[in-house]
Amino acid sequence: MSAANRDLSLDFHTLRNGYADGSLTPVQVITLIYDRIADRGDDAVWTCLVPREEALARAREIEQLPRGSSPLWGIPFSVKDCNDVIGLPTTNGLKESLYIAESTGQAISRLFDAGGILIGKTNMDQFGIGLVGMRSPYGACSSVFNDDYISGGSSSGSGVSVGAGLASFSIANDAAGSGRVPAAFNNIVGIKPTPGLVSNTCVSGGGCVKTIETVSVFALTVEDGMDVLQLIAGYDPSHPFSRPEADEVPLALKAAPATFTFGVPAGDDLRFFGDKDAERLFEQAVERLEAAGGRRVAVDFAPFEEVQKLLYEGPWIAERALTLDSVLEKYRDAIHPVTRTILEKSHDFSAKDTFGAIHRLAELKAQTRPLLNSLDVLLVPTVPTIYRKDEIAADPIVLNARLGIYTNFVNLMGLCAVAVPNGFRDDGLPLGVTFLAPSFHDAKAAAIAAAFHRTRELTLGATGAAYPNYPQ
Repeated sequence: MSAANRDLSLDFHTLRNGYADGSLTPVQVITLIYDRIADRGDDAVWTCLVPREEALARAREIEQLPRGSSPLWGIPFSVKDCNDVIGLPTTNGLKESLYIAESTGQAISRLFDAGGILIGKTNMDQFGIGLVGMRSPYGACSSVFNDDYISGGSSSGSGVSVGAGLASFSIANDAAGSGRVPAAFNNIVGIKPTPGLVSNTCVSGGGCVKTIETVSVFALTVEDGMDVLQLIAGYDPSHPFSRPEADEVPLALKAAPATFTFGVPAGDDLRFFGDKDAERLFEQAVERLEAAGGRRVAVDFAPFEEVQKLLYEGPWIAERALTLDSVLEKYRDAIHPVTRTILEKSHDFSAKDTFGAIHRLAELKAQTRPLLNSLDVLLVPTVPTIYRKDEIAADPIVLNARLGIYTNFVNLMGLCAVAVPNGFRDDGLPLGVTFLAPSFHDAKAAAIAAAFHRTRELTLGATGAAYPNYPQ
């Protein structure tokens, strides 16, 4: 590969153009990626790396097919460790429970069929419990912009792999914000689909929070993320929480409407915990949307706040017990102490508590439905701030909870979300915003989010690459 290509962006547009004109080959791209991985050293991103020669063999296999003959021809990707890939280990962030997957699910199978090249399995907060990326025996990932700061979790390695230019996209998972928080802290995009739009059969055991969690996608642009979502979405009769409507949902990315209405949390509901840079960046985002034709609507955020507290302060933590009680009993001493503390709360709730929470959630969804239906999107900060690793270590539960105030309610309410970069604090650390919409309005949220991201004129992840010049 020429010196000019050493800083190559892995966004789909750049790779596809290079493949089409012959200036790039999949073998060259995979070689570059493994060189980058070697240069980064022990960055705690990977739980299992596909051996270089195996990835190159896959690249050579792809090169034997006509260029561009499949949607992901020669596109490199990574997969969060809680997802099964045939022949590779799955640990869910607990080394002692390692097994070699003998099958995978619909979503990941479609990526291989589409010509994607897997680089490896990525680090995560143990069992997907955490928004910080520090609860793993494989070490703690860092934001690609500062080693002292968290990467976000639980899909920590997935977010860093994309932000650092080690993969074009990553398959992650999201129950409480795991497919969005790392997007904010690594200056990338997080596509969090409507629950049930993508089958969770690729997830180990079908997931731990089966009623609400979803496979998600990290990418460098919304365009790339939606390309992947269109491939992996669809009804899967083998998965009990798959939605039959999934086959009919339009997911093609269209232009954003010339005028639209967006909601914003009102008054004191908008909290940044003293982070003035985060507050400034969010207000600038609102102003940019207004300049782009958006009409701002102040939203009472109290119902959403109440819903978000149900996820970890209410009986939904008990849903994890169905999957993890036996794991907790067998591997108690090996489980991260913070994770163990959270899991042990699962028996604090009765069946009466659970039904009470289900009823209250239904009431809050009914209360907010007219509002959400009156808006094109609801805009929130992806996170209120970012924390140093030592801050999280000193106060792991309270600070983690703060990071979820704009994310925890989303899956419980059946919403879709698209998280995009929104610029940098004065200290060079990134933050983002998230566009939310009702179930199966994924394409609408993505259209507005993509238009916003393009106008920000930010580089992609930490790669320094400019936003692609997509044809209009």
